[in-house]
Amino acid sequence: DGSGLALCRELRARGDATPVLFLTANDAEYSEVTALEAGGDDYITKPFSLAVLRARVAAALRRGEAKGETPVYELGPFRFDFSALHFEAAGREIALSATEQRLLRLLVANRGRTLPREVLLERVWNGGEFVDENTLTVTVRRLRAKLEAGSKAPAYIQTVYGVGYRWGAGGDV
Repeated sequence: DGSGLALCRELRARGDATPVLFLTANDAEYSEVTALEAGGDDYITKPFSLAVLRARVAAALRRGEAKGETPVYELGPFRFDFSALHFEAAGREIALSATEQRLLRLLVANRGRTLPREVLLERVWNGGEFVDENTLTVTVRRLRAKLEAGSKAPAYIQTVYGVGYRWGAGGDV
């Protein structure tokens, strides 16, 4: 329950390159300029169509990919390099399928946030229309097993019952 501008500034101050789109009823030019100067990627005023919103979200995501933003995540005992497709847990290499890589990237990029099952199905399986929910459960189980193999590490992929999954032991990793 805070200001979107403050949240955007905080994200940018941390170096977080997550695309930020402002959706608002405020169509004042000053507000739009302030939001964009705070680090926002787009400013959309109400009313807007769902098609326009989808197109602008897709464009913001493409711009992020075009910048070559494939960070290397070093989280606790893990090192994930998505550009080189090299994944390690406590110094040992982990072989991940393409689906596991997409799921892992989504979870670590949103660490500390709970991602609903529907969002994961849509983003990991490109729409998820023809994928059974059990597929997500099985993929999470396999990914957990690979990450935790031979270690006494806590579960980094946490289940939020009735909602979805999140990355992080207590949201701190």
